[in-house]
Amino acid sequence: MLVQLFGSAVFGVDAQKITLEVNIDKGIGYHLVGLPDNAIRESNYRIAAALQNTGYKLPGKRITINMAPADVRKEGSAYDLPITLGILAASNQIEAPHLGDYVIMGEIALDGSIRPIKGALPIAIQALKDGFKGFILPKENAQEAAIVKGLQIYGVAHLEEVIAFFEGKETALTPMVVDARALFSQHQQDTLLDFADVKGQETVKRCMEIAAAGGHNIILIGPPGAGKTMLAKRLPSILPPLTLSEALETTKIHSVLGRVKERGLIHQRPFRAPHHTISDVALVGGGTYPQPGEISLAHNGVLFLDELPEFKRTVLEVMRQPLEDREVTISRAKFTVTYPSSFMLVASMNPSPSGYFHSGGTTPIETQRYLSKLSGPLLDRIDLHIEVEPVPFDDLSKTALGEPSEKIRTRVTAARQRQAKRFEHLPSLHYNAQMTPKQLRQYCVLERPALQLIETAMKQLGLSARAYDRILKVARTIADLASSTSILPEHVAEAIQYRSLDREGWMG
Repeated sequence: MLVQLFGSAVFGVDAQKITLEVNIDKGIGYHLVGLPDNAIRESNYRIAAALQNTGYKLPGKRITINMAPADVRKEGSAYDLPITLGILAASNQIEAPHLGDYVIMGEIALDGSIRPIKGALPIAIQALKDGFKGFILPKENAQEAAIVKGLQIYGVAHLEEVIAFFEGKETALTPMVVDARALFSQHQQDTLLDFADVKGQETVKRCMEIAAAGGHNIILIGPPGAGKTMLAKRLPSILPPLTLSEALETTKIHSVLGRVKERGLIHQRPFRAPHHTISDVALVGGGTYPQPGEISLAHNGVLFLDELPEFKRTVLEVMRQPLEDREVTISRAKFTVTYPSSFMLVASMNPSPSGYFHSGGTTPIETQRYLSKLSGPLLDRIDLHIEVEPVPFDDLSKTALGEPSEKIRTRVTAARQRQAKRFEHLPSLHYNAQMTPKQLRQYCVLERPALQLIETAMKQLGLSARAYDRILKVARTIADLASSTSILPEHVAEAIQYRSLDREGWMG
C-alpha cells in the first residue's frame, strides 16, 4: 500500500515542502531514497524500537520510502515522525485519512516520545503558504510555530498522541494559540543593563547615542578598565525597540539553529560577542551544510568584537562584504544560501600592545605592527572612532546615577523616525549609515561654512579621503538628533572629532 504525507526542509532561513512516499510490498528490506543524510538513514532503528515500545511493529515486508524532490539533500532526525506515521498507515496498523492535510516533523525517541526540532518557524511560514491545514511538531517548538496565524499548530509529546489524533479518538490535543503582538509587547522593554550604571564617559556615551541613532558602526579605543566592554553591552538598551516584522526576521534565523523553543518570539535586539579565537566560518556562516554565523545571529542587533586586533586577519576581512551588503551569501557546488546580516558593529581595542596610550614598554614599531592588523578597507566601514580614557576618581566615587537608557532611547527613536520619513520612498534604506554616495549628495548638502570646516580638518588633522563620506553621514545623524533639517557647522565639527584612527600618527 502506498501512503503520501509531508514534511519540510530548511535552506537558509526559508523552508521547502518535502513529500514522503511510503510504499509497503511483498519482500524484505528497508529502502530509504531521496538523498537522506546519515541521521535519516539511521531512523529505522529508532522507529523500530519506538513502535515496539508503543504496541505496534515494523512490518516484515519490503518498505520503500522516497523523499521528494529526490535531488534535494535532506538532513536531520526531524523526519522520524512522518516516516513512522507513513509506515503505520501503509501497513494498515492505523486509519489516518487526513495525513496529507498536515506538515509533520519531529525526532522520535526509543520510547515513542517526541524530541524538539530546528527551524520550526520557517517551516510553519512555508506550510501556511503551501495551503496546509496544520503543522504537527514537538511540544517544545509549538509556541515558536504558533506565531504564524492561519495555521493550526499541534504540539505533541508522544507518538501515541499523534496516532490518537489522526484516528479521531478522544484526545486532549488542541491547537496552540499565541497572541504574537501581546507576547512581543509584554517583554519588549525588559533589560538588565542600563547606561545609568556607567560613571563618567559622557563623551563616549554621546558618541554611542549618535551610533545608535544612525545605525553607525563604532570602534572604542582605550586602555584596560576604561569601560569599553561595559559601554558596548549597554548599546542595545538605547536602540529603537524591535518592530514585529524585525522580531520575526530575527526569530527565523535563531530558529534555524534551534535556539528559540519555549521563548516563542525574540523580543529584544540580539547582542553577540564572539571570542577572538573564532573562525571565519563560525563568524559569517558556512560549513559543509551551511548554517548561520555570528553576524547573522546579530541581525537587527549588535555584534561586539572585543580586542579587535587579536582576531585573525582572515576572520576580519570576510566581514567586509556583509558590512556593505547587509547580507552574506554562501555558495556551494549544488546550491547557494543567503542569510541576512544587518547588524551594528561595535569593536574595541587597546591603543598599543601594552594596552595604554603612552607606554614606555612599547616601541613605535611594535605599536604600528599592532595597529596594522586592521586593514584600511575594514576601517573604511566603521563610521565612528572614539578614544576612551580612564574614568577619574571623582566620577567613580559619585553616588548619583547617570542618564538612564530609556531617556537616551527616546531621543534615538525620534531621530530614527526622521530618517524613516526621509527614506520612505527607498525600501532598502532605513537609516543614515546605509546611505550611498548618491543619497549623500541628495541629503547631506553643506553650506559654505560647513564645507570650509571639513576642508580645514582634512588638511590640518591629516584626515584620509575615506573619512569624508563618513563625516557627512555622522553629521547628518547629529543634525537629526538636534531636529535640524540642515547640517550646520557645529554638527560637522562634532562629527570630525569621531575619526581618531584617520589622523596622522595613528594608522600610518
